[in-house]
Amino acid sequence: MMSLERLRTLHAVATYGSVTAAADTLHLTASAVSQQLAKLERETGHTLLEPNGRGVRLTGAAQLLVEHAGRILSLVEEAQADLEAHRDQVIGHVTIAVFATAARGIMPQLLRAARERYPRLRVELLEIDMDDSLPLLARGDLDAALYCDWVNSPLALADGLSGEHLLDDPIDLVLPADHPMAGHAQVSLAELAGADWIAWTKGSICYDWLRQTLRGEGVEPRIAHTAEEHQTQLALVAAGLGAAVIPRMGRDPVPNGVRVVAVAPTLRRRCYVAWRTGTERRPALRGLLDLLRTHARTA
Repeated sequence: MMSLERLRTLHAVATYGSVTAAADTLHLTASAVSQQLAKLERETGHTLLEPNGRGVRLTGAAQLLVEHAGRILSLVEEAQADLEAHRDQVIGHVTIAVFATAARGIMPQLLRAARERYPRLRVELLEIDMDDSLPLLARGDLDAALYCDWVNSPLALADGLSGEHLLDDPIDLVLPADHPMAGHAQVSLAELAGADWIAWTKGSICYDWLRQTLRGEGVEPRIAHTAEEHQTQLALVAAGLGAAVIPRMGRDPVPNGVRVVAVAPTLRRRCYVAWRTGTERRPALRGLLDLLRTHARTA
């Protein structure tokens, strides 16, 4: 009989590309991962790893076994979800990864409501950028994750994940108070050709979206400064160092020296919750999803 944990170890090596990466994911030492794989080789009677330069690669037998392991691990998770659903009580522990503005704009009220409505449910909030949270969700380190995309830049979920739209979050232009257009009711991005821009950190989904959006309006983006936090971006705008576009959710307070102007045509990001397909049968996760739907309507 093959060990489930050893199959999980092999699946992690295949997913993350090396023994070291799998060890980090499984919170084991590389030596412990190698020992698990050696035992699995004895159980199956097949060589599973072979040298490849300084590293190793999966043999044909290992790749075949990985395909089965993925299905087996998915079935185990479904069985756990069904057992919890059979109990049908919202109790236990769920983890949710949330990007920064949702952590401020939605989650404090939701966590308080969860404590009042489901006293035996522990919801653990982890503020994690969605570039990292969706892979963590897919590999089973989280129960749910909030993420967002844009109409002109949709994001496809990986196989094995399900998602649900929660809300649309309008995005405004923020300008220094002394900018010539700071008093306008609406401004198109095309009117800001030649402006300095303050963007999210380079390489992030938001940074790429801003560049794509500006170019779509005929503006070649001139990124003067980058900052991960919206409050830092607002401080840079207040100092007169450029313009920015910032979503409304979780944005306040807006500092003195900044003017918020609507963008024409309207820009919106779409916010979603994702989970591993099948785990929504867990009462604990269903309770969290219901709370998210309720609080998204008032965000």
